[in-house]
Amino acid sequence: MAARIDISSPFPIVEGGYTKGNVSDMENENLDNEKQVTHGKPPCHLSIKQSGRTIAEANLELDVGIVVHKSSSNEKSKFLPLLRSGSCAEIGPKQYMEDEHICIDDLLGHLETTAKFPSPGAFYGVFDGHGGTDAAVFIRENILKFIVEDAHFPICLEKAIKSAFLKADYAFADASSLDISSGTTALTALIFGRTLLIANAGDCRAVLGRQGRAIEMSKDHKPNCTSERIRIEKLGGVIYDGYLNGQLSVARALGDWHMKGPKGSACPLSSEPELQEMDLSEADEFLIMGCDGLWDVMSSQCAVTMARKELMLHNDPERCSRELVREALKRNTCDNLTVIVVCFSVDPPPQIEIPQTLVRSIISSEGLNLLKGVLDCN
Repeated sequence: MAARIDISSPFPIVEGGYTKGNVSDMENENLDNEKQVTHGKPPCHLSIKQSGRTIAEANLELDVGIVVHKSSSNEKSKFLPLLRSGSCAEIGPKQYMEDEHICIDDLLGHLETTAKFPSPGAFYGVFDGHGGTDAAVFIRENILKFIVEDAHFPICLEKAIKSAFLKADYAFADASSLDISSGTTALTALIFGRTLLIANAGDCRAVLGRQGRAIEMSKDHKPNCTSERIRIEKLGGVIYDGYLNGQLSVARALGDWHMKGPKGSACPLSSEPELQEMDLSEADEFLIMGCDGLWDVMSSQCAVTMARKELMLHNDPERCSRELVREALKRNTCDNLTVIVVCFSVDPPPQIEIPQTLVRSIISSEGLNLLKGVLDCN
């Protein structure tokens, strides 16, 4: 949560369900839905000296998702991320590119204001358009403006972001020169100090990499998701073959005003985001944000495992995002692809070794090798 700050407005247009608490609850909800630039510091090949096994077994540990260390509360309170990011967007097999994204590693410098924001400050977003590009482009260009101009910003970031999503949606409806029947999902990440705040409306996804383990920071809003289905049906909507009112494969989106009622009225297609907040610690290494073109062919854990190995190799978030996109294309994704990788340190993720007794108590070396082979093939 950011401290109380005075900030002047308005800002120029920028180019480029709050559920604070248990992240594991968010992970469990997402299981219903899953069928699923700046270069960093040069690579360094330092290993952490711990009693344990070889680096080969350490790599296998990543595939299993074992956590071998928890930061103490004292470590957590002193940690401040050093932010750097990279992104990659590809049209994939589709005829048109409808994705948009934004990466701002230095929010204070980008806004050109002297206001005392918590440092560091950063903003990232992925916007997966459909029915044309107008909605995705409009939201990318304006969502940050609506956040920082909101009366609740920065005292209550949750209210500011929720309000900004709705205001941006209404502003798009009033844009007479644009096709307001186009729509877009929206996934944003706002970082102030060590606080990470994710907002999501749609089926893009944010996944935190924590010492090799995938922590899902958003829930995919698919019409067949139990909570979304209940909300939709209460508001008079129907779901045909996984599509909201037989038209849309997501339950939340901005735009699509041909499917919505008058402004302010409740409707099955919602533009209200769900929020998830977390205080980052030294155990948190990077964040992956991607559109459904990535997650349709890759699990959250697979993406974190692959990203971590890439960052250990070259420590370049942009190259890492390209490799994730390339892998999704190899797996025959059917959609546009956009991936953002945000690193929280200038150093690459360290090698992790598992104490020998822990490895033996969980699974044999033969079993680990078999598991690694299966994962590599997939």
